[in-house]
Amino acid sequence: MTRHFKAITAAPLLAILAAPAAAEDFDVRVRGYVEPELRVFTDSANVSGQERVNTSVAAQVTFETFWDYSDQWIVVEPFARWDENDAGRTHFDLREAKYARVDGNWEFRIGMDKVFWGVTEAVHLVDIINQTDLVENIDGEEKLGQPMVMVSSMWDFGTVTGYLLPYFRERTFPDADGRPSFDISVDESQTRYESSAEEHHVDFALRYANTFEDWDVGLAYFQGTNRTPVLTPGLNAEGEPVLIPYYVQTKRVSTDIQATKGAWLYKFEGFFQDQLDEGNLQATGGIEYTFYGIFETANDLGLVAEYVWDDRGANNQNPFANDVFTALRWTANDVSSTAILAGTTVDLDTQALGFSLEAERRIGADYFVSLEARFFEDVPPSDPLYSYENDDFVQLRVARYF
Repeated sequence: MTRHFKAITAAPLLAILAAPAAAEDFDVRVRGYVEPELRVFTDSANVSGQERVNTSVAAQVTFETFWDYSDQWIVVEPFARWDENDAGRTHFDLREAKYARVDGNWEFRIGMDKVFWGVTEAVHLVDIINQTDLVENIDGEEKLGQPMVMVSSMWDFGTVTGYLLPYFRERTFPDADGRPSFDISVDESQTRYESSAEEHHVDFALRYANTFEDWDVGLAYFQGTNRTPVLTPGLNAEGEPVLIPYYVQTKRVSTDIQATKGAWLYKFEGFFQDQLDEGNLQATGGIEYTFYGIFETANDLGLVAEYVWDDRGANNQNPFANDVFTALRWTANDVSSTAILAGTTVDLDTQALGFSLEAERRIGADYFVSLEARFFEDVPPSDPLYSYENDDFVQLRVARYF
């Protein structure tokens, strides 16, 4: 807890110190939401004590201050969730707490921030700057704030960005009473690191990005602590079996490419990494085709097909090693931002199936409703996702914005 607290509190102090002495021409904005959540699991759990119905509530507030003709700004964005059954999911995080400045074609940021890399829908292989907030959602798209110094410069030949990452954030995991979760709980108190500096290892990354007509291209290099831990078997203080996170050092060269050709999108992202004295290739790519204005309405229908590959085969760092993802994306293009994404994942090695549904709609000016469902079928014990076999669930969130 102490090391997490230090990482979370350092960034806002940096932002405050960076603020100007005179508060002239400030543009201050405050916004946020409160979001109750209901999860219903269709099956009884594999682990004793896990409930079939769970409630929680999340809240997030964003404070933004702009000055110097919006060339300088501070953003502070705290997030918190209280969960009825899962103490590991009851947590607080600073998603952002940063000072930023733009000077000509240069941009500078310092503090806690979020950075996203990637183009594909099913998995985001190259997205490595921020740590995954796994207790928020098992899809890996929710991220913890990352302490960083970022310097970016835009030129005719593209944008070059450097990241200095002085502190590592550990992945969040559900407690034994949480669902969905592993059948064997993760003991974060025994977390181990390959680097003797542990969470204080200084990571860095460089990224180049540019657009060439219809092509958006990104190239990156990352060196530091891999955000995805290797989960190793062990025993806790009571002699019970647990999984122990082990964070290894990695050197990674990655690329993400997207081409827009009319109604077609072509996507690819992948990397080569060197860790634990072994090289590893991972890649994912696919296509998306959109039918615009179907049935002479404002509605659009997109067809998505992607493939995910890992040359190691399935492993507990990446269960998607030879998988196909297909989906339908319907967008109403109405004032309520109504949209539905329904997809399925097939493991070509084990024949395990995963089904997902994400639907969302704004109600009035202040409410946003989202429905999510995830189902796992025919998952064999050899599959890294076997623990989720009985954790099918339907989730409803109703956010009140202010």
